[in-house]
Amino acid sequence: MTVVAEANDPRQKVGNRRTKKGDGVAAWVLITPLLILFAISIVYPLIETIRLSFYDIRGVAAPKFFGITNYLRLFQDANFRHSMLATLQWTLASTFFAVAIGWMLAMLCSLAPKRTLPFRVMIFAAYGVAEAVSGFMWLGIYRPDAAGLLNVVLQTLGLSSQPHPWLGDANTAMPAVIAAYVWTQVGLPLMMCFASIQSIPTSLREAAYVDGASPMRMLRYIVMPLSMPGVRVATFITLLSSLKAFDLIYMLTAGGPVRSTETVGYFMYRESMQNFKLGYGAAATVVLLVAVLIVSVPAIIQRTGEAK
Repeated sequence: MTVVAEANDPRQKVGNRRTKKGDGVAAWVLITPLLILFAISIVYPLIETIRLSFYDIRGVAAPKFFGITNYLRLFQDANFRHSMLATLQWTLASTFFAVAIGWMLAMLCSLAPKRTLPFRVMIFAAYGVAEAVSGFMWLGIYRPDAAGLLNVVLQTLGLSSQPHPWLGDANTAMPAVIAAYVWTQVGLPLMMCFASIQSIPTSLREAAYVDGASPMRMLRYIVMPLSMPGVRVATFITLLSSLKAFDLIYMLTAGGPVRSTETVGYFMYRESMQNFKLGYGAAATVVLLVAVLIVSVPAIIQRTGEAK
């Protein structure tokens, strides 16, 4: 009876409501600075970019309202259509190879987790290096003369008789830049897939080992299927990163030769900062934003549903 009386005590209910109200106020006090920073750094630039995309802005001339003319011109622009195809090629290739290599290395490292720790650290360290710094290193590897590391290796192995301009040839520039980008990104899929593999119950592996399963069969039938959650997250993050890649392309090829490595992100930079067509470049930015939303929103909804 005493417990029931305390539960029905009006003073207790009032105290609970005050506690909840105080927690709500404290939460808003803590989160308000973050919301202000988010609005200043993300929301305002986004709204301003969308607004500018409806204007014709050339240098210091007065802006002219253009409506959707910039968007119509974009899709009539052969260079923009080519940049969209280059972005598709860049995104699919870099995401596939980065995740595939990272997943494969994670499965191999899972066979001896302690012994492969230095190797995992070295691979992941490349992910922490700025792309601009990585670009300088890869410029030395892809040098078009006999001093380029790649040319030296190929000539030493007898696979090439003369130096090749890897970044100056339209046929090899995109694969060369993709290879450099994959090197910078493979560390994240490696660590995420490795963490997913380590979360697999040891009882499953022990049961497979008792049944006489070889390491390769354990990888195929146990590790690969149960590590898919980490693979999906790594694919999502790598895909978004590749869509907005800019630094490495700027350092290695600047979108060339003959725009063969010009993605939508670099097209936006060229039109806005080099050709001084801010409205036109802003329209390209909005198109890229829509592409990112098309990729990210379904994935976020799916992950939210799985969490529930």
